[in-house]
Amino acid sequence: MAELVATMVVGPLLSIVKEKASSYLLDQYKVMEGMEEQHRILTRKLPAILDVITDAEEAASHREGAKAWLLEVKRVAYEANEIFDEFKYEALQREAKKNGHYSELGFDIIKLFPTHNRFVFRQKMGKKLCRVCRPLRFDVDSLAKSIAEVLPKKSIVESASKKGPFDILQDALRGHRYLLVLDDVWNREHDKWEKLKSCLTHDAKGSVVLTTTCDEGVAKIMGTVKSYNLAALEDNFIKEIIESRAFSLQKEEERPSVLVNMVGEIVKRCRGYPLAATAQGSVLRTKTSEEEWKAISSRSSICTEESGILQILKLSYNDLPSQMKQCFAFCVVFLKDYVIDVEKLIQLWIAHGFSLEQKEVSPETIGKRIFSELASRSFFVDVKGRKVTSRRSGEMRQSSYHMLTCKIHDLMHDVALSTMENECALALEQPSMIEWLPDSARHLLLSCQEPETILNDSLAKRSPAIQTLLCDTGMEDPLQHLSKYSSLKALRLNIWSTSLPLKSKHLHHLRYLDLSKSDIEALPKDICILYSLQVLNVSDCIELRRLPRQMKYMTALRHLYTHGCPSMTSMPSDLQKLLSLQTLTCFVAGTGSECSHVGELQQLNLGGQLELRGLHNVTVGDAKEANLGNKELQELTLEWGIGNDDDALLLDGLKPHDRLQAITIISYGGTTFPTWLVMLRNVVEIHLSGCNKLQWLFSYDTSFTFPNLKEFTLRNLDSLERWWELSHGQQGKEIIFPQLEKLFIVSFRKLIALPEAALLGGSYGNMARSACPALKVLELKNLRSFEGWDVVEGSQRDEIMFPQLEKLHVID
Repeated sequence: MAELVATMVVGPLLSIVKEKASSYLLDQYKVMEGMEEQHRILTRKLPAILDVITDAEEAASHREGAKAWLLEVKRVAYEANEIFDEFKYEALQREAKKNGHYSELGFDIIKLFPTHNRFVFRQKMGKKLCRVCRPLRFDVDSLAKSIAEVLPKKSIVESASKKGPFDILQDALRGHRYLLVLDDVWNREHDKWEKLKSCLTHDAKGSVVLTTTCDEGVAKIMGTVKSYNLAALEDNFIKEIIESRAFSLQKEEERPSVLVNMVGEIVKRCRGYPLAATAQGSVLRTKTSEEEWKAISSRSSICTEESGILQILKLSYNDLPSQMKQCFAFCVVFLKDYVIDVEKLIQLWIAHGFSLEQKEVSPETIGKRIFSELASRSFFVDVKGRKVTSRRSGEMRQSSYHMLTCKIHDLMHDVALSTMENECALALEQPSMIEWLPDSARHLLLSCQEPETILNDSLAKRSPAIQTLLCDTGMEDPLQHLSKYSSLKALRLNIWSTSLPLKSKHLHHLRYLDLSKSDIEALPKDICILYSLQVLNVSDCIELRRLPRQMKYMTALRHLYTHGCPSMTSMPSDLQKLLSLQTLTCFVAGTGSECSHVGELQQLNLGGQLELRGLHNVTVGDAKEANLGNKELQELTLEWGIGNDDDALLLDGLKPHDRLQAITIISYGGTTFPTWLVMLRNVVEIHLSGCNKLQWLFSYDTSFTFPNLKEFTLRNLDSLERWWELSHGQQGKEIIFPQLEKLFIVSFRKLIALPEAALLGGSYGNMARSACPALKVLELKNLRSFEGWDVVEGSQRDEIMFPQLEKLHVID
């Protein structure tokens, strides 16, 4: 049955081929000149093959011929995808040449293009192209009939034989009270459920329909009351289930103690899942020796044919649309219990073409929808936001930026493994040099010491078409057999040397490159020939000094992660030409004609996180031209190297949109902040550091609050005396920070008090006052002039309250 699941990703692969074969770039740059007939044959046959793929996938479970045909189609589909990637790269290469890239690269770099001669390319690709040339159905009538059949015979009238199942069901239920349980429901067809529901309303008051499902969408469609989410069972219940099955033929006092003591290890592997406990207990019932139990306990997967779990979980997998099957199956490349960065996962899907583009909808949006759908169906668990730790100003600090993470439940990981076990290879320790890497492997994860040694030795004997290579551990020595990496689409390396161990000329198909936390000092200048690269991550590369000078030609770039690189002093020129760029986590403003200026950001539709460093090199005109107010940023960091007197005008020109979630300002040289800072009503975090000339935080002539602020950090504000300048004296009547949970005030010379407190009223009493009633963490450190909690005249006798305070840290 595992092989049946494995065939379910063939259709999406062919869809990718179909999309690539119809790309406008192929015609625009005439890269298939001389191969028009093969192209026409392929584009004509692909829709016909796609029409029969679904039926073939179903037949593969019981027909060896269909299964063999599908495996061959899958192999050819992978080969066709790579061929059309070469066509696309040739088109992009010709486009770059048209735009002058060759002349700027120089002769030495031109030699890196193996298909520079068009005749040679046509001959080579012509030869390659010639070589390529049902889920469960929900039947509401059958369900109605099944329900009627279990009802008491006297409830069914004599004329039932002349009626349809709905009429029979209505007649049978009329006036009766019942409990109907619909277990493990997957169907989302709203109209069919409404049709069934109409039959179930002819009952007596007090009837109940109980539905179980792993799909939140089904719960929303069927539910008339709020759904109840079942948590994982506690270990003692899992243990009880296992023991009741494993020792069902024995009395408690007859159970072998050595086997009873082993139950705890089995419990851990079930992870609170009762289905797993039931299946494992049933398997263990026929095992009577300690060796047999150890063999069961040590298995890497509990989803075996013997346990029967895979057969059950396969149903939920089969219910997925084909595109989602492919996306989920890819996730087996991550280890069990691995914390997955959701944003990076979606980017990997896109790199492999799993998130097919739609008109006016970005692949990122499609990827987010797929992830949300899979999470709602319980394929992903532990979905949560967490703060990112990154390097700023030479120190590791927790950023205010949140990333979304998730895990795959162990059992669902086994399902994914059943679909991709021949295409994924995992090296966790020092594996057998040959056995761990079959020729069919396409996606590799290495989480072992000296991964370069494992790869070098293995590729000396094998030649898999590697599409994904993810290395979690450091790599110090060079890689060998470099041409065997030419199929790579996604690459993650943690490099402990100063240079990239692969050559750009072998990475033409690369779309995703993650070198974060590496020791590299510079990227190779020829990396700019990676015209298909969509994601480049060099975050936290503390030795990295510069990006490639010709980066402007990497026009496919969508996400560029450059934060945590303190040695970088500028950005390469003409970044404004990267019109597909959606993410740029750090822009370093430099000086000179070969640098990009902040004003070039105007052309880019950026979102997420943006850090602007070196603002002392930016003019007020450039700041305004950047037009940050039109960018959907979530977090904004503004950092000066040296504070200047005109910083206030510069900061005013960098006004973001008012939906900003977090803002950090470092080494600002102004005495006050612009009024737009007060208007950030949606901001959740504010962090201020090293603004030594700042005299007060907010200058405003009316009362205001920060209704959503949860974290406020102030460090090294030497000149700050008070929180705001207020002309009408209205502040103090409203609670300024009603949701603030964390307040850090560190290293002040002149500040004498906390924010002025407002009357709380309500359950706190008439005299209770607080500016931060939700405060949980308060840190006060090195405050040389601090006098007290409050400076509102006459309030010293009132009670100052932090009713939610959990942690107070005060250091003089």
